[in-house]
Amino acid sequence: MNRIACMLPLSKEQASTLAAGDRVSLSGVLYTARDAAHKRFANLLDRGEALPFPIEGACIYYAGPAPAKDGQVIGSAGPTTSGRMDVYTPRLLELGLRCMIGKGERSEAVITAMKKAGAVYFAALGGAGALLASRITSAETAAFPDLGTEAVRRLTVRDFPVVVAIDSGGGDLYKLGPARYLNLP
Repeated sequence: MNRIACMLPLSKEQASTLAAGDRVSLSGVLYTARDAAHKRFANLLDRGEALPFPIEGACIYYAGPAPAKDGQVIGSAGPTTSGRMDVYTPRLLELGLRCMIGKGERSEAVITAMKKAGAVYFAALGGAGALLASRITSAETAAFPDLGTEAVRRLTVRDFPVVVAIDSGGGDLYKLGPARYLNLP
């Protein structure tokens, strides 16, 4: 099965062509952020301050990569459960966040905000952190170094394998997949 190649940052037009279930290879720049970083994003926005990276068209990967060993760009970089960021996500989508990468279902509030913003949610394979790390060509701390492995990192990726879990029209693989199998003869 072929993968659709997408460059990051992702345009709204490109996001609109992706459908739940599509296999995608991402290349370009994305940012890691987990719970603590999202809380800090909210605090910055509440104070009227800028986020530590350009949010328009950006992709956030819900991951806290392990430290790099000698000769590595980064350590294991598997996804974390996305639902923990749901309370913060609609606000970021309103500001132009175009895609997110993680694992697990999203709330109805996030899906509604995604449809309004023309954004997509990609699922990365949990348990494959070493494989995913091999697709990261550079990594640097972008913000909040005091958070350690949960600091915001700016990653450059090449052929980073993901699946469209929720598309910009609200198609949800977490609902479509089980429904397909429940209706088998």
